Amino acid sequence: MNNSMFTVRVARRRAEAEGIVSFELVSLDGGDLPTFEAGAHIEVHVPVGLIRHYSLCNAPSERHRYQIAVLRDAASRGGSAGMHDAVHEGDEIQISAPRNHFALAKGNVEHLLFAGGIGLTPLLCMAEHLGREGAAFSLHYCARSRARAAFAERIAGSSWADRAQYHFDDGEEVQHIDLNALLVNPQPDRHLYVCGPQGFMNAVLDTARSLGWPADRLHYEYFAGAPAATGDEVSFDVRLARSGRVVSVPAGRTVVQALAEAGVDVPVSCEQGICGTCVTRVLDGEPDHRDLYLSPIEQARNDQFLPCCSRARSRMLVLDL
Repeated sequence: MNNSMFTVRVARRRAEAEGIVSFELVSLDGGDLPTFEAGAHIEVHVPVGLIRHYSLCNAPSERHRYQIAVLRDAASRGGSAGMHDAVHEGDEIQISAPRNHFALAKGNVEHLLFAGGIGLTPLLCMAEHLGREGAAFSLHYCARSRARAAFAERIAGSSWADRAQYHFDDGEEVQHIDLNALLVNPQPDRHLYVCGPQGFMNAVLDTARSLGWPADRLHYEYFAGAPAATGDEVSFDVRLARSGRVVSVPAGRTVVQALAEAGVDVPVSCEQGICGTCVTRVLDGEPDHRDLYLSPIEQARNDQFLPCCSRARSRMLVLDL
């Protein structure tokens, strides 16, 4: 699937929960949209001039629409606020074709889905697909309160409603999630998927790893990068292997920014190290990985990095540019 941009119309906008709004996007001519698989996301050109990634949360069998949901983030850099304030029913917006970095495992396996808050969106899509396919799965949906739990009516009315369990922070202790009990004794045919706030994801993944879950059965997608620490940054150089040109990256500037100022464009989207758009091959040197996209195993290879946020431990990085 190419990632070219095209225009869609906002057919419906709906409040799904406290602070969460969904948008139904359709083609301008009423035809089918490009296909997608469970876990996929699209890039959306927010009217305020930003590009943001949003997971598709409708069933992949639906060709006539894409559905996304957006939480209004109090710490928004403009994306979520722009979607809430500037995108209305009937508007036309630019989006990309779907891309998927969070795909379901193939084969006859059991899927454990863990959603934290707005991280439900890709897992809801997965649940819709798995329910339609008759696959073995369960969904654990954690939210601060019932009022903040999006798509509760839709889940309750689904054919797989008995596979979903809610865990509310303000609810009785008996319904609080017990990760140790849910993840104990990992099986070769069981895969775990998690999306949500970073603290929630770390809790799920750390528990799974401590209980012996192998890396190839842990699937996750971060939707927000952690604030980058800048106090310990030092300057370094990058050499562009194809031209031999050397560009200095000062403290407080990203590799992408330094290259852009030198007239070298690297495709970017999220600029937070979560989407993978800017992944670049490293031919020599040691990166200082600060992304949430590459797995620990991929980071340890040091043969690629995300220049939108990662830096260098060595004095020089040689890039395949």
